Amino acid sequence: MSEVKPTAVVLGGSLAGMLAARALAATGARVTVVERDALPAGPEPRKGLPQARHVHQLWSGGARALEELLPGARAALSAAGVRRVPMTTDMVALSAHGWYRRWPESAFMLPAGRDLLDSVVRDLVRADGAIELLDRAEALALTGTGRAVTGVRVRADGTERTLDADLVVDATGRGSRAAHWLAELGLPEPERREVDSGLTYASRLFRAPEGAREGFPVVNIEPDQRGSRIGRGGVLLPVEDGGWLVTLIGARTDQPPSTGAEFLRYAREELRHPLIGELLTHAEPLTDVTVTRTTANRRLFYERLSEWPEGLVVLGDALCALNPVYGHGMSVAARSALVLRDTVLGPGGLGAPGLARRAQRAVGRTVRTAWDLAIGSDVFYPGATPTGPTVRDRLVAAYVGRLLLTATGNGRVARRVTDVTSLETGAEALLAPRMLLAAAVGPLRPPLQGPPLTAGERKAAGLR
Repeated sequence: MSEVKPTAVVLGGSLAGMLAARALAATGARVTVVERDALPAGPEPRKGLPQARHVHQLWSGGARALEELLPGARAALSAAGVRRVPMTTDMVALSAHGWYRRWPESAFMLPAGRDLLDSVVRDLVRADGAIELLDRAEALALTGTGRAVTGVRVRADGTERTLDADLVVDATGRGSRAAHWLAELGLPEPERREVDSGLTYASRLFRAPEGAREGFPVVNIEPDQRGSRIGRGGVLLPVEDGGWLVTLIGARTDQPPSTGAEFLRYAREELRHPLIGELLTHAEPLTDVTVTRTTANRRLFYERLSEWPEGLVVLGDALCALNPVYGHGMSVAARSALVLRDTVLGPGGLGAPGLARRAQRAVGRTVRTAWDLAIGSDVFYPGATPTGPTVRDRLVAAYVGRLLLTATGNGRVARRVTDVTSLETGAEALLAPRMLLAAAVGPLRPPLQGPPLTAGERKAAGLR
């Protein structure tokens, strides 16, 4: 007799959904991925991922989770041209407190075009024979009751049908209807919080100058919530095929340009330092400018509901959508999928009583650091919340600001901050006694007076 395997349905075929599918297949389940779009065969754009035109990277905490879920993923990304960038060794960054030095490596990032990243992950996941893809299909509603979800009703090719499952995972992103579906099953609305910085992103792909197409550092002019240039910033991310993907940032009252003619001017004249604009003077534009205003942080606290049905887990942007400026979304998705796998591998396996609640709580813990980092900064933008920063927000921000100032001239502090930013460790690491003492002492070296580019890097980029 053949063994009857447990079944799972994952809603959403983007990165979070694909990794959740792989996580569940690793537990012995047969998995169906339901995706509204027609997924491309290669690294091509798709309608349901408009944010793909902006900068994306996997921080090392997410990259390690990805490799554990998909052994060989980092090698496949490297073969596709994705470079491993040591942090902060290969980053030139201006914070609100000054230029960071380029300290010895603590963590790393994998910068890449989103279409390429998704394509590599999608190919590796689809090679798993336990995973079936049902694209051009729309999820309509959950089936079951408020006590137990038993599947999902979908529509494909004009026909509706029900997919029964031991577990349904909602990874449909910011457009998730999970809260509405739960209400239809008689469950209460989850607590939610939104912190909307009002930032807008404008991005364009360039071909780097010939000498700067390999090994050039990431350049980051971080937005500041203070002063006369609130929210203005930019990131230059060296990506595959000798490209520079550049995202410029502006606040509610000072949005970045939507045309190529204004893109270079904004980079040179409107940011707190003209470095990105100076670099782009010698680069060749390859695309038009793409703009997005979908940047609010939004968190639904499903794990706090007094009632939670068996058979349902929500993760990815459907649970916690983050301002893209911090680059944490993909890393959080990978870490959440890993936690889902480990929870299902616990006692009882898929279908065990209480599994869905345990998994939802575990995923909720996984997003905590990225959420705290994002809102701890964004809550200070004008109009980000109806009531403004709380007393706790102000106290935490004052301490973190002191740490970031200290990091400009203290390598040990800089590396610990980078460990947290890269999701290698939790934010509690910043409260260690050594860190408290270091913050009290402040920077050990004087501030840098300009961007720490090497002479070779300046020459390769065409700068004097």
